This record gives sequence, C-alpha cells and structure tokens, in this order.
Amino acid sequence: MSDYYQILQKPLVTEKSTQMLAEGNWVSFRVNPQANKIQIKDAVEKIFSVTVTKVNTLIVPGKYRRFGRTLGHTKSWKKAMLRLKEGDKIELFEGA
Repeated sequence: MSDYYQILQKPLVTEKSTQMLAEGNWVSFRVNPQANKIQIKDAVEKIFSVTVTKVNTLIVPGKYRRFGRTLGHTKSWKKAMLRLKEGDKIELFEGA
C-alpha cells in the first residue's frame, strides 16, 4: 500500500475520541484493514506533518442489524489510535 490516502479512510470524531485528545493528545482514524502500524504511522506523519509516538490498532467487530424481517450484519473495520508528540496538533480534530 503506497498511497497514504488509501490507508487513512476517515477521522473518528466521537465523544470518547475528543476526551482522549484533551487528556493525552490521542487522535483516532478508521483505517484500511490491511494496513499495519508502520504504514499507518507513516501516512499520518506525511499527510498532517506531525510526529507520532505510539500507535494502537484494533478490529471493531460488525454488529447484527435488522432490516424488516431479515437479519443483516455490518462489516468489521479497523480503528487506529495514535498518540502525537507533545505540542503537535491536527486541525481536523481541534474544530470538533
């Protein structure tokens, strides 16, 4: 995976991620399931010009959803939480 914009799918701006940003300078992204921690770190550093000190990833399991009488299943997806160096900021998360 060479394209950094294919690795990072979208930023996650939730109540919990906003609290993590305020307490410990953590940001969260939905990422490509095939991407590893090194690729995720490189993508964030190149796109946003920040320094990443730690990367945590997890697979968020899909949920069962009902559509009328049929039972469906949403897809599982990968989430990455990155700790930024003290003083670094990403403008996407500051305006939230």
